[in-house]
Amino acid sequence: MDKGVLPAQQLRDAVRSEWLRAGEWRIPPEAVQPASVDLRLGEHAWALRCSFLPDSESTVEEKVADLAFERIDLRDGATLERDRPYLVQLIEALSLPPQVRAHANPKSSTGRLDVFTRVLTDRSHRFDEIAAGYEGGLYLEVVPRTFAIRVRTGLALNQVRLIRGDARLSDPELLALHHDAPLLFYDQEPVAESELSIADGLFLSLDVRGPSDATVGYRAKKNSLPIDLARGASLRWQEYWEPVHPEPGGRIVLEPEVFYLLLSAEGVSVPPCYAAEMLAYDPTAGELRTHYAGFFDPGFGYSADRDRRGARAALEVRARDVSFMVEHRQPVCKLAFERMAAEPDILYGEEAGSSYQHQRTMLSKHFLEHAGAYP
Repeated sequence: MDKGVLPAQQLRDAVRSEWLRAGEWRIPPEAVQPASVDLRLGEHAWALRCSFLPDSESTVEEKVADLAFERIDLRDGATLERDRPYLVQLIEALSLPPQVRAHANPKSSTGRLDVFTRVLTDRSHRFDEIAAGYEGGLYLEVVPRTFAIRVRTGLALNQVRLIRGDARLSDPELLALHHDAPLLFYDQEPVAESELSIADGLFLSLDVRGPSDATVGYRAKKNSLPIDLARGASLRWQEYWEPVHPEPGGRIVLEPEVFYLLLSAEGVSVPPCYAAEMLAYDPTAGELRTHYAGFFDPGFGYSADRDRRGARAALEVRARDVSFMVEHRQPVCKLAFERMAAEPDILYGEEAGSSYQHQRTMLSKHFLEHAGAYP
């Protein structure tokens, strides 16, 4: 079979072959996305005194025995406190063939609420990276950073891709792909190849231009009420966020250790035979933590007849230690692209139940502002 990220139709085959299994829970059809599968919270969480990684000789639960101080029942819902690490065994488990590895990431809505998640596996010293041939359970570390959250069994906070071989595109391959099917747009026009910033991926920049009363982003309020992640668009954004307005000259100043939601200046287009991933942090970007790593499915911002010119990416940004100024078109994060093993039979958009195609606001789907941002 071809190398690359497994598409939806092959992921369904993987479920039928029990490479990905959920026992009596089963894996519902709607959990399968164009290039990933949603992973769901199990019945209990452990409150931990600190984060950890298992070593090559230990399982996750062996480590938890020394670090957990409370076991929390999630079946009827429970509130997770800010800045406390929790560990949840996921409903899904893996039984991968020797040639297939897996990679996990938070779902978009998880990152937009500043909920830090990462997957642990037995006898592995890496988060989110799951070795080829792995057989065993999956565990999710969950750390709400800004808002307390309410979660329950069956809720999906993250997702997993199955990958065969090395699928990452090199920089020359990225340039060739952009020439044939533009990957980035600015002001509705493809970004010129000479203006692309490339280094093991495509850099994205911030959009902080506009008049002084324009809203270019949102700054999170602390001490808000908990957010129930199982509910849809029902919250007033004003109770959780403050608008961010640009200073003259197209810039904003980020306060240290405050969570911001901003948008990329560029529109992103992911062609059907490719998938992308936002890389979590680039040290050349300055004193910033930009974007929790996240998946961009095939079809994100893409239009076969090119009547739409990409979809802007939501950027989750936090300044470290000191106040930090960012300017319009300042590169702050990077997209890596991977080949699909085949074109998915569903693409990101309405047919996949996607929430953020051609988004006009960076707020998550839990807010009325997001629901009202679409025609």
